[in-house]
Amino acid sequence: MAGSSISARRPATRRTRGRPAGSALTGFDSLLRGARQMFATQGYEGTSVREIARLAGVDPALMSHHFGSKEGLWTAVVEQLSQQLGPLVEATKQLQLARLSPRERIKQALILFIDFLFEDRYIGMFFSTATTEQGDRLNVLIEGLMRPYRDAFVALLVDAMEAGKLKAHDPDVMHYMMVSAISSAVSYSHVLSTFSTLPDNTDEFRQSVLEIALGIFR
Repeated sequence: MAGSSISARRPATRRTRGRPAGSALTGFDSLLRGARQMFATQGYEGTSVREIARLAGVDPALMSHHFGSKEGLWTAVVEQLSQQLGPLVEATKQLQLARLSPRERIKQALILFIDFLFEDRYIGMFFSTATTEQGDRLNVLIEGLMRPYRDAFVALLVDAMEAGKLKAHDPDVMHYMMVSAISSAVSYSHVLSTFSTLPDNTDEFRQSVLEIALGIFR
């Protein structure tokens, strides 16, 4: 994948201006997938560019070619997750307008969130490890990923509380506990499987996670 095919390419444009076309796209996407997994399981400081390249099956030079630095690659992973999260945020926002009871809106929001996490367990892992960051990377994570979803979901909790359908608590604490608990259960199901057989059956496990999560909002 490296070698002559890379040297024949024109100089890469800035990542924020668009993604490379053709065969280079494979290396670009492989690096993002590999980086998401490595950052999720080992954190930023514990991850090396060579490890990411080895997992992605590409030449390490491609990382510099596409992203400039490890920091640039980490930011690209967050940007990709932000795009992936976009439909979930929008669907959760739309629930405020749905002709459903306040509690049913929360239930539907939970279903959307759980389904989102089941698509890729490394999403929840990435959140868990990335939230241990400090400084600029933590700010990028909060503003790019956490705040948009927080704003959409907390609005549903506030509506339910104001309607008297949900016991009044700090909605941000409720939201954060919900996100953390569900993310951990789904993303670290390989640990849970040591004690429970539920993770071996995806449908049953998903339903159990939903029912338990709904119990938090009774």
